[in-house]
Amino acid sequence: MLYQIGLTIVCFLFVVLILKKDKKHPDYILQTWLGVIAMHLGLHYMQYSGLSYKYPHTLGLTLSLPLLHGVLPYFYSISLIRVETLTIRKTIFHLIPFLLLTALAVPFFILPPDQKITVFQRNGEGFEWYLLIQLPVIITSGMVYAVATMIEIRRGSRTGETGMSEIFGLMKYVTFGLVAIWLLSAAFDDSVIFAGVVIFVLFLGLFGISRVPGLYTSPALTGLVADHTFISRANFAVERYARTGLKQQDATGIMQRMEEFMKTKKPYTNFDLTLNDLAAYLNTSPNYLSQVINSVSGKTFYHYINHYRITEFLVLAARQENKKYTFIALAYDCGFNSKTTFNKYFKLHTGQTPSEYFGKQSVETAEPAFA
Repeated sequence: MLYQIGLTIVCFLFVVLILKKDKKHPDYILQTWLGVIAMHLGLHYMQYSGLSYKYPHTLGLTLSLPLLHGVLPYFYSISLIRVETLTIRKTIFHLIPFLLLTALAVPFFILPPDQKITVFQRNGEGFEWYLLIQLPVIITSGMVYAVATMIEIRRGSRTGETGMSEIFGLMKYVTFGLVAIWLLSAAFDDSVIFAGVVIFVLFLGLFGISRVPGLYTSPALTGLVADHTFISRANFAVERYARTGLKQQDATGIMQRMEEFMKTKKPYTNFDLTLNDLAAYLNTSPNYLSQVINSVSGKTFYHYINHYRITEFLVLAARQENKKYTFIALAYDCGFNSKTTFNKYFKLHTGQTPSEYFGKQSVETAEPAFA
């Protein structure tokens, strides 16, 4: 019963992502991972219930699947935080352990059906060598990619984007859950391991559904209207702010004063500008200012500020007298304090990386800035 509940939930989440409109690259990676989890749980349930022995061609299909449960969350974190589109060239290296473990299982896959059943009924008899390789590779890979994913999450957290804090927190819990499963794999049999997997799926379902805007949106949508099958973040923001007493007329006035201040004084060139600082300049409360930015511009504070920084950068980069400077130097002048944050918001603003946007110029004058 527990397996069936877990399988139902992960299939539901998988369908939710399939039906989602305007999917971004991270959504496709997350959808793939949920599909792998669903397939893994389904195949294990078939084996647990004895159904696999009626369909012996399904036996062994789970042998290398655990490796993907480390790699795919890592891919998701990279795509989400770095705003990168993962190509085959970028991912093939990380898939080598999965491909090798699959290749090593070929001698089993080519066995006649009755012999496959015998091997499984006798706990891998004749393939003990494979089991000796499989478990250490799976655990090592899982732990390595869990650490790598946590590093990516911390990297994203350091950008200070309040609009992403929820998803970073959720991703941390997801990673901790995966680490727990790897530890179970080292000490217990499949029944305990997959019970842990089902509990993990229940957690993912509970918090994923309750925090859909965080889990199923990409950075390009954070702070904007997050089109989702079930929840509109923009409508939620409007309803929430309507209860705070901030009138539309007041919000419009604050926005106009802020736009004028941003254009004339350029406070965004200060790399440590905070919401409180900007609110003090405008003589309003940080809470009201945050509401105005979210409801009027459709952006989080950091998306709003970095939009101005990128616009200023493009103006500076277009000037002939600035050709002698590297792009990252100009980015610092515009208020950015890290290459990673600059590259991220540049792509969000233009849809391209700096090298793609400027072509040969970036290669000739500033390629080290984007290395």
